[in-house]
Amino acid sequence: MEKSNLAKIIRERRAIKKGYNDKPVEEETVRELLNDARWAPTHGMRQPWRFVFVGKEELPVFAKRVAETYPENMRENRENYLNEPNAILVAIMEVPELEKQWDENFGAIATMIQNFWLLAWEKQLGVVWKTNPHIYDDKVKEILDVKKNEKIVGFIHLGYFDEKPAPKERTPLDEKFTRFKI
Repeated sequence: MEKSNLAKIIRERRAIKKGYNDKPVEEETVRELLNDARWAPTHGMRQPWRFVFVGKEELPVFAKRVAETYPENMRENRENYLNEPNAILVAIMEVPELEKQWDENFGAIATMIQNFWLLAWEKQLGVVWKTNPHIYDDKVKEILDVKKNEKIVGFIHLGYFDEKPAPKERTPLDEKFTRFKI
């Protein structure tokens, strides 16, 4: 049976962690992708997300400020690491008091990020969702003006690339699927 275009994109999508070329990631492109990605499922239509775009021009200052939250012996490494992508999109989630709503909100923003990733892949824009320790640092939250009722769920590194990474095998479905028995 032939796979749909969507099924092909899901299977072909890769995390692009490095090897970005010099093609700039334009804010307009990111906004266009987010505008479509925002149609992700969201319980109660809460839409518990917001995003901060850090373009190539702002990236050196941003990387330096985030790197300064690390111990001195790690700062140069972290600054270089944060300057690797052509842009960073910071994903921020609204944190409700109820655990059930927290789970629903995280599911919604994760689904939106996946939508964004698939749409970006379709345009040959590389994406990787990073959850490095700095996303939990209060100083980084201050840099990004993250409110008390919000959480950084990741730095989404963005950049165009010339070489697609090889696929990694997935666990066969039969090892992850059972049927409820009466």
